[in-house]
Amino acid sequence: MSDTTRQKAQETLALVEEVNAVVLPEPADANAIVPLEQADAPVGAEIRKRMGEIDMGDTNSIVAFGSSAQAELQEISQAMLADVRNKDVGPAGDSLRGIVTTIRGFSVSELDMRRERSWWEKLLGRMAPAAKFAARFEDVQGQIDKITDNLLKHEHTLLKDIKSLDILYDRTLTFYDELALYIAAGEEKIKELDANDIPAKEAEVQAAPEGEQVMKAQELRDLRAARDDLERRVHDLKLTRQVTMQSLPSIRLVQENDKSLVTKINSTLVNTVPLWETQLAQAVTIQRSAEAARAVRDANDLTNELLTANAQNLRESNKMIRQEMERGVFDIEAVKQANADLIGTIEESLQIADEGKARRAAAEAELQKMEAELRDTLAAAKAKKTGLGDTAGTAVPAS
Repeated sequence: MSDTTRQKAQETLALVEEVNAVVLPEPADANAIVPLEQADAPVGAEIRKRMGEIDMGDTNSIVAFGSSAQAELQEISQAMLADVRNKDVGPAGDSLRGIVTTIRGFSVSELDMRRERSWWEKLLGRMAPAAKFAARFEDVQGQIDKITDNLLKHEHTLLKDIKSLDILYDRTLTFYDELALYIAAGEEKIKELDANDIPAKEAEVQAAPEGEQVMKAQELRDLRAARDDLERRVHDLKLTRQVTMQSLPSIRLVQENDKSLVTKINSTLVNTVPLWETQLAQAVTIQRSAEAARAVRDANDLTNELLTANAQNLRESNKMIRQEMERGVFDIEAVKQANADLIGTIEESLQIADEGKARRAAAEAELQKMEAELRDTLAAAKAKKTGLGDTAGTAVPAS
């Protein structure tokens, strides 16, 4: 890790201690909604102010009752979401896992520079272990520096998020207390409607002339419907307040996780990364020493192998040369084999000549026989043509 990165990590430590020292206030009891008659003067004034927002003749005022309290909270939340969208950053945990993967990727087996490539590595065209070790060692320091810089960015982002969550917590707590005022105002308004406005409207219906009773009765129904809408709205505000109260510890839990992660990142940068670099330096030094020892051993082994190999080669060469020197120009076995083959060749030639002579004599006898048969056949054919054959005495004279 570079000196600049180490200095930044030391400077960030003070910010980490600052955010850890912040104590967030606790929310009030969910059931601690002070009614108007029990509220002190400032709170009572706030309740009456919110009661003034209700217009029973305007349905929208009832539906939107209490919505303004959430406006500021929405602005804070939307600002935080926009900040997240504008920053294309991944979780800090990925960087922590990345630095662990980088260190683990520098495996002990890769330090064995004499290791032969496997058939799979040769098939894929991967570099030899020695070259891979050199390239891997040159790359690992650069990766550590890059990841530590990335961790510093994550740390600053998390610190900013923690402060933003402080603001969000304060605004949520304000919204939580504001909801209590709106709930008290709504309940007080419902009490007024039940105690004053609705009975007065009922009296108007009873006292109205017969021609106006229908209109007055419709106004009474509208007022009762508006009162029911207000009651439902107050109930929704109570549910919203309950959910808001549950979100407060959620915000604190996220903050605590971010604070723990910031502390872990800072500890990794200040303590763990330098320790890893020291261990890597030791591993490389040990490997170089081992390589030097292996080189000396290989040189000695090579010398011994050369001595024994030369002596063995001298012995075999001397034996071969002496044997060739003691041999004659021709080996007796070769002469005997050549003589036997010559005698066999002569005998085979005489045998073949005798066999040819006998076949020629037989062929001459056959030729004489065939010649006699041909001559007799031709003579018989001539006798038949002249009529001088066996039927000569029985021939009929010509007339």
